[in-house]
Amino acid sequence: MVGPAAKRAAVAHLQATMDLSERRACRIVSADRTMIRYRPRRPDDSALRDRLRDLANVRRRFGYRRLFILLRREGERSGINRIYRLYREEGLIVRKRRTRRRAVGRRAPILVEAKPNARWSVDFVHDQLACGRRFRILNVVDDVTRECLAAVADTSISGRRVARELSELIGRRGKPGVIVSDHGTEFTSNAILAWSAEHKVDWHYIAPGKPMQNAFIESFNGRMRDELLNETLFFGLGHAAARFANGSAITTASDRTRLGYATPAEFATRITAIGPAAAPHESSASAPIAHHAPNGVSTAETPVATG
Repeated sequence: MVGPAAKRAAVAHLQATMDLSERRACRIVSADRTMIRYRPRRPDDSALRDRLRDLANVRRRFGYRRLFILLRREGERSGINRIYRLYREEGLIVRKRRTRRRAVGRRAPILVEAKPNARWSVDFVHDQLACGRRFRILNVVDDVTRECLAAVADTSISGRRVARELSELIGRRGKPGVIVSDHGTEFTSNAILAWSAEHKVDWHYIAPGKPMQNAFIESFNGRMRDELLNETLFFGLGHAAARFANGSAITTASDRTRLGYATPAEFATRITAIGPAAAPHESSASAPIAHHAPNGVSTAETPVATG
C-alpha cells in the first residue's frame, strides 16, 4: 500500500514532467485532492530522529519502549506514540531471533525474600574469539535485584576456580542466602561441596533437565548473548575481560520491565531503602515473593550420594 507521501510525490512528478492538471494527476494515482494539498503542521523532529537513530545503533536489540525510556532519562518530553512513529518511519524495528529450544513444563520458583543477596544464580555461557578459540563465561546473578555480580571469562574454569571467584565476591558483597545452579561438573565437584560446607552457604541444585527452575540466570544469559556476545567481536581474553569488567555485561540486564525500567543498581538501592519500612512486625513472618520448589528437587547432598 502506497502512503500519502508517495502519492504526493507521484502527483508532483506527473504535473512537472507531463504538464497534467492536479485533478487529472490525482485521478491517475487514485489520490484525494485534499490529501495532496495537505501540509503537515508537525514540529521539526530531525534532532529527535537523529538521537533516536544513534541510540538504536548503540542498543541494536532495544525496542521502541526501551529506547523511549533512554530518551526520557536524557530529558526528552515527547510521548511514546511520537517515539513509536519515528521508530517505525526510520525502520528501526528489531527482528526476533528464532530460538532452537523452548522450555517445556511448569516453572517452579524457589522461596525468595525481597532483599539483595537472598539468592544467587550461577551458570556458564560459551562464546569464541575472533581467531576461533572458544572460551567460557561464569555468570553470577542476584535473582532479586537482577544485578550481574560477576562475569569471569577464561578458556577453562574448574570447580576450584568457581570457588575462588565466589569467595572473592563474598568478600566484596557479603554472603548469599542460597546459590542455585544446574548439575554441571564444576558445580558438583568436591571443591564446590567443600567450599559450601566451609562457608555455610546452602547450594540448591535444580532438577536435571529443568532449566526453567533457574529462570533468572537463563533469562540473563539470553539477553547477554543477544545484546552483547552476538554484537561484539572479541580479539582475546583480555579484550573480553575488559568488556565485562567495565560494566558491559551488567548493562545487558538493565531497563527490564519487571524492574519498572530501572537499572538493577537503582532497583537494589530502592528495595534496600524501603526494606525496613516495609518489613512486618517481629511477631509475624515475612511474606515470600515466590513459592517453594516442588518435592524431589535435589539439594547439595545429592552429588555426594551420586559420587
